[in-house]
Amino acid sequence: MRPFLLLATRAEDLPADEEYALFLRYTGLAPHQLVRHRLEAEPLGEIDLDDWSGIFVGGGPFNASDPPGKKSPVQRRVEGEIAALLDEVIARDFPFFGACYGIGTVGAHEGAVIDGTYREPISVVEVRRTDAGASDPLLQHLPDVFTAFVGHKEAITVLPPSATLLVRGEACPVQMFRVGRNVYATQFHPELDVDGISTRIRAYAGHGYFAADELKLTLAAVRRMPVTHTGAILRSFAKRYAR
Repeated sequence: MRPFLLLATRAEDLPADEEYALFLRYTGLAPHQLVRHRLEAEPLGEIDLDDWSGIFVGGGPFNASDPPGKKSPVQRRVEGEIAALLDEVIARDFPFFGACYGIGTVGAHEGAVIDGTYREPISVVEVRRTDAGASDPLLQHLPDVFTAFVGHKEAITVLPPSATLLVRGEACPVQMFRVGRNVYATQFHPELDVDGISTRIRAYAGHGYFAADELKLTLAAVRRMPVTHTGAILRSFAKRYAR
């Protein structure tokens, strides 16, 4: 089997390593079947899509809607590398799955309006499949309404014409979409469990996701409802596109 590629951007080792472990767990892939490249640490280099079964992009600290003057050189490099990769991914309709930061990369590439209108605090929310989502192969075995972990400073306000909305939320209308047949992106985090998101809450305290005195409240917010279905989306993606 050709491996999958996970593009990561987290500079902190603990949440970065835990993210990789969670992608392994929920995709059902072995370490040699999911190769991680930490973009914040080194350039992407040449990627031949024919060497891979598919590509994942995890979450991270970058926001597509950050003003250009506030983007670090690393962020500008990463955005350029992913945008160039997406040129070929979209043209070939190559299997791609972007989670949280990944939705911003695909959305920006396709001309979505991305801003802070529908930002969500770190929590568990209920989201709902659209009619298109109910028939999508990654979602067809999920219930119409399911819970998911969220926490983001920006979101898509206007979906591009090339995208098909698959999952919507009340506070954030665009929670998952598809471009073509094989390019997916989620605003929620399908790779997380409650321990994993708790690690991130502690690691990113002081990064603007919640106030300094809201750590305990935020840790409690991700435990208010169980999240049991989202990991199956990653497993379905891996099973569908392994080649």
